[in-house]
This record gives sequence, structure tokens and C-alpha cells, in this order.
Amino acid sequence: MDVPDLSQSGQPQRQRLILKDGTYQLVLSYKIVGSIVQYRSAERSGEQEEIPLALVNIPATERWKREHSPGAQNLPPVLSPELAKEEAARAARTPFVAPDLHLPEEDSVLALDNFHDTPELVPLPQQASDLNKETAHASQKLAINPASAAHRIADLRGSKADIQLHVSDPVFYVRIGNDDNSVYTGEAITVDTHGASSAGRDTPGSGSPNSDYVIERVDVRYDSRVVDSFRIPQLGTGKPQPDVIEMKMEPLPGGQWLRLTPVTPLEFGEYVLIEVLSSHELNLDVWDFGVHPTAPENVEAQRPEPHRAPSLNHRP
Repeated sequence: MDVPDLSQSGQPQRQRLILKDGTYQLVLSYKIVGSIVQYRSAERSGEQEEIPLALVNIPATERWKREHSPGAQNLPPVLSPELAKEEAARAARTPFVAPDLHLPEEDSVLALDNFHDTPELVPLPQQASDLNKETAHASQKLAINPASAAHRIADLRGSKADIQLHVSDPVFYVRIGNDDNSVYTGEAITVDTHGASSAGRDTPGSGSPNSDYVIERVDVRYDSRVVDSFRIPQLGTGKPQPDVIEMKMEPLPGGQWLRLTPVTPLEFGEYVLIEVLSSHELNLDVWDFGVHPTAPENVEAQRPEPHRAPSLNHRP
């Protein structure tokens, strides 16, 4: 039998039944019965209701009760190490990049765009000759002579990429971690993604944290786009190269994603995101996109999704 907490006045004391989506219900008491939680609603005159146990954050509910019980103000907050690790791992896999907009678990390279004043995440497909279906990342290594002049290294079909961004300052996100619920400790992570298989994975991986990334503006020809080479050793020296935009790279907390920010705005045109594998190798399988502010909305763009409280069923 559930016994409600009583305040000093003898009246039942309200408490919060905290749900996993961050919302809560004000209740007078609650109890767990199998796979449901039965509670007396403080907002509906003590009417008994129920909600699936899977939707309730029991540790957070109990913690709130402890922290708001009489005399709890003088006690330090208590946080379970296991709960803290679980929350950190979850947040690392799908971190928020804008209000109500977080990175998904299904894609490995995305661009943060803005369409009609609404932030959107746009998955970038890879123009890959042999795309690894397990990791959603292909790597066709191409050796570059550091001393050679710029020369043609690849042609992309069509004069325009399928993905068209609408802002000159997009931010790119590349998945670099695995999906083993590990929490980033600041140490280097080694991930084999260059065309290697990874049996049993449902979540795609992506580039190695040892890779660099640049954006190159491609030369648009009749029904094709030309990708040229560039001098890799010159990256990071402050010496600009024609049509090459370097990136500021920052790992997100948790070590599962890398944020890439172009150091200069992108003009209208067609581009590719290129992975630099080493001081003399490029990944020839690139991610192509364009920048055109009047282009239609991208079909697979992910828009912000405000949290919605789960529907509750009244007990008969």
C-alpha cells in the first residue's frame, strides 16, 4: 500500500513523478505495480491514474524526493555514478546542436543548415565507390605528391549536388566514436573506419579522430564537377590555397562527434568535404553539397522536435 508523505500541517505533501522526457507529474503518492506506476494526481483531486513504468525516471524521482524532504537543504546533492555515466553516454551519442534539435544515431556526417529561420540537420551522402554498409563511411586512399601543383583527381556526376545548403556559415558534424556507451575521458580514441567492416553494428561509424577535413570549391563543368588536389603540408600554415577552405575542428563532449566550422564563409557554389588521411593521402570518396540560399528545402532535413508530454490513461 502506498502511504503519502504528510507535511507539518497534516496535509499530503506534493512530490514530482519525473518522466524520462524531462517533464513531470505532481502526485500525492505513487507505487510500482509490475510494468506500470500507479499514482494519485495532485492536480486532479487525488484521482488515481497510471503510466507505463518505462516512461518514468525512478532514480530522478527518488532523488527529487530526497532533496526536497524536510532538512534536505543542508545535505549535498546525491547522484548515482551509474546514472551519471548512463546519462553522459546517452548525451554523447545524440548531443543537441540547437534548441530541440539533436544529432541522430542513424547518420554519420551532417550539416547544420538554416531554412526560413529554422535550424535543420541535413545528412550528407558520401560519393563513394565502395561504401561500407556497416560504417556508412568509405575510404578510397589517394596518394598526393606534396610538391606537385594542383591537378584533377576526381569528377562528380551532374553540375549540382543533391544537397543544397542555404547559409554561408554551415557547421558540419562527423561521427568519430563507436556506439559502446563509453564516456569520453579526454584520451585519444582509435577507430578503424577506413573501409574496414564492423560486424554487428547498427549505428554507423565515421572518420578517425586522426583525420583532418577541408572544404574545396569544385570546378563546375558541363554535367560534371571537378575535384582538384591541393598541397596537404600547407594546411594550417596560414598560407591560403585557391578554392580550399580550412576547418576549425572541435570534438564534442563524449568523444563521439567532431564539429567542423569553416574558417571563412562559403560563397554561392558547389563544394565537397574532403577527409585528409595523412600528410600525403586523401580520401577520394568525398561528401558533396552546394550553397544556394534560394534552393528548396532538403528532403531529408531534420527539424527541431519539441518535447511532448506522454498521454496518460485514467484508471477506470
